[in-house]
Amino acid sequence: MLRRLYARVLSLAASPKAPWALAAVSFAESSFFPIPPDVMLAPMVLARRDRAFVYAGICTAASVAGGVLGYAIGYFLEPLGLALLKLMGHAEGREAFQAWFSKWGLAVILIKGLTPIPYKLVTIASGLAHFSFVTFLWASVVTRGARFFLTAAILKSYGPALLAEFERRMGWYVLAGGGLLVALWGLWKLLG
Repeated sequence: MLRRLYARVLSLAASPKAPWALAAVSFAESSFFPIPPDVMLAPMVLARRDRAFVYAGICTAASVAGGVLGYAIGYFLEPLGLALLKLMGHAEGREAFQAWFSKWGLAVILIKGLTPIPYKLVTIASGLAHFSFVTFLWASVVTRGARFFLTAAILKSYGPALLAEFERRMGWYVLAGGGLLVALWGLWKLLG
């Protein structure tokens, strides 16, 4: 079933309504949908490199809006939020995520929002933990924007060959980028 859904999302990238579909997939992926918007973003950018940053902007705005829905599910609809986390393999629910947010706070959102780790986990867990909504919102804009604009820039400038290299070593790049974000956050806390 997941393969068929993946193929359907990929086929939407070629349709005339692709920007609307990209927005819908980006919105839904942030709170409940299993397929990341990159599946549509990549072929759309490769087909229309002149619109790369427009597509990245659509992804970012819709993803953050979907993240707000995920936050609201966790914050206002706790039983549904806990059920969704359980469905995604995180039955430990609120306690584990509250411990994460207590210990790491902003770093959880910054690291997970930038990586391929399902962002819906962060959005719902942030609501469940009653994490600061303002901090959640700006961190989501920064990390989701960085992820989608970086993908669009790589594809626009270097095409599929460089993206394949990036995907092959993505774990290292994510680790290095995450380490940099944590170091910057630590420095900010030290100076603040």
